[in-house]
Amino acid sequence: MNSYVVSCCSTADLTKEHFAKRNISYICFHYELNGQQYADDLGQSMPFDQFYKAMQDGATTKTSQINADEFTEYFEGFLKEGKDILHVCLSSGITGVVNSANIAREELSEKYPDRKILIVDSLGASSGYGLLMDRLADLRDEGKTIEEVYQWAEAHKLNLHHWFFSTDLTFYIRGGRISKTSGFFGTMLNICPLLNMDDQGRLIPRYKIRTKKKVIHAIVDKMEEYAEGGLDYSGKCYISQSACIEDAREVARLVEERFPKLNGKVEINSIGTTIGSHTGPGTVALFFWGSKRTA
Repeated sequence: MNSYVVSCCSTADLTKEHFAKRNISYICFHYELNGQQYADDLGQSMPFDQFYKAMQDGATTKTSQINADEFTEYFEGFLKEGKDILHVCLSSGITGVVNSANIAREELSEKYPDRKILIVDSLGASSGYGLLMDRLADLRDEGKTIEEVYQWAEAHKLNLHHWFFSTDLTFYIRGGRISKTSGFFGTMLNICPLLNMDDQGRLIPRYKIRTKKKVIHAIVDKMEEYAEGGLDYSGKCYISQSACIEDAREVARLVEERFPKLNGKVEINSIGTTIGSHTGPGTVALFFWGSKRTA
């Protein structure tokens, strides 16, 4: 029986049932919808379809990360049980939450000098971050020590690829990721930007592709280009989506068709309310293991 906890933030965008099945603990980010505060709790307090419908209807959203006091309380619950903690944070390229976790770790290390709290910056987001957590749970279940799992995470986290496309530029424009002028012409020309996460965990626009049909094929082409083993890829593949399930299913169909050695079916999850507050509806993200991200 392992005496350590594998933990993450709710922004890993797996289901509550998935986290429970894999024995992965999580702590929730927060968001506001039209000024009312909620926990980003995997769609428990507000169903995802209701959240994205509100955004489509013009609701304002705002997100807030987990603070050091919240981490302290969360971590201490495990420490009191005599358990060590491996906590993996949402990418420092899009949030400062890893700093809050480290502040809590330093404070608690003085109070519990015999316990270990190891913090990993995932350099990932959404169900890609979730795919990393799933792999770490595998290693724990194989009997690896907390140090071995930590070292594996640090050595391999950049092998996790994150590719995104969006068919609705509204919220990218609102958040400043795309200029109003570019957004106007992009919408007029039916452009769907294809983005990925770089080696610093930042979301970077890479290509401007016209039409949804073409970008759906392009994102699967990127998996062929970067996946471990190419078309012989035999790992898991996750997708997350924001109120565009049919687009996600089409990507999944193409992936399963092109990669016959895939480890099981493609798993489709919802983009949670923290990430979704910035992407809005209409985003599909594809995650898989491959060559190390270098830029």
